[in-house]
Amino acid sequence: MVRELHVDKIADAVASMVMEANYTLEPDVAAALEKARKDERSPVGQAVLVQLAENAELAQSEQVPMCQDTGNALVFLEVGQDLHLVGGDLYEAIHRGVARGYQEGYLRKSILDDPLRRKNTGDNTPAFIYTDIVPGDKLHIRVMTKGGGAENMSQLRMLPPSAGWEGARRFIVETVAAAGPNACPPLVVGVGIGGNFDKVALLAKKALLRPVGQPHPDPEWAAREQELLTEINKLGVGPMGLGGKVTALAVHIETMACHITALPVAVNIECHAHRHKEVVL
Repeated sequence: MVRELHVDKIADAVASMVMEANYTLEPDVAAALEKARKDERSPVGQAVLVQLAENAELAQSEQVPMCQDTGNALVFLEVGQDLHLVGGDLYEAIHRGVARGYQEGYLRKSILDDPLRRKNTGDNTPAFIYTDIVPGDKLHIRVMTKGGGAENMSQLRMLPPSAGWEGARRFIVETVAAAGPNACPPLVVGVGIGGNFDKVALLAKKALLRPVGQPHPDPEWAAREQELLTEINKLGVGPMGLGGKVTALAVHIETMACHITALPVAVNIECHAHRHKEVVL
């Protein structure tokens, strides 16, 4: 049986989600930052992590953004194939929700209408929307409000197959090292391996949707995630780039099939706040 869902409910949900993502850390991020504080040995690094916790507490209690860069609005949809959307256009409703959330929430508007003419759209739209059709009659919405500093440090490389895991590993670690303090560490590092030029970038971004620190279900890939995390945390970049043991909170890898001639690898870096929310309608 087909289930109906009015798009106004989607707009309402998205408006609330972009505000809450900017005001309140999700439990997985808060727990990872608390673990980082206990693991960090650098006095300066510890002090930074205490300040980050205090900043998050203040943002939540005062309902103000935890960072001045309130991000690109990334909206990931899983649309049940038995769901019938009524009342208007799905994407228009999402853009409307983002606009309302950024206006009512007093969030900084950072989106420009053209990459060279660079006129601000005034409401942080358009959102960046990614859609998958799945079984069922529900709509699963995940929102990330991803800052420019971390996104700008992300990279993609089409490696030759001969590079193997060693080449991929080296590229990933070098990307994080090059980011230094610019992505506001400690980081969550999303990695895509496989697919093609466009799919691998999306894999890296989707890797960030996994709860922070949850290992890959395949033990071999989980071991590679841990290998990368260990190596990245030996870089000494530390919290906010001021030195220390904890440069990254987690490394998440997502993979897919690829052509025999290719080894695509993408790294999508996320800042310590990793602002995200999700809801099922």
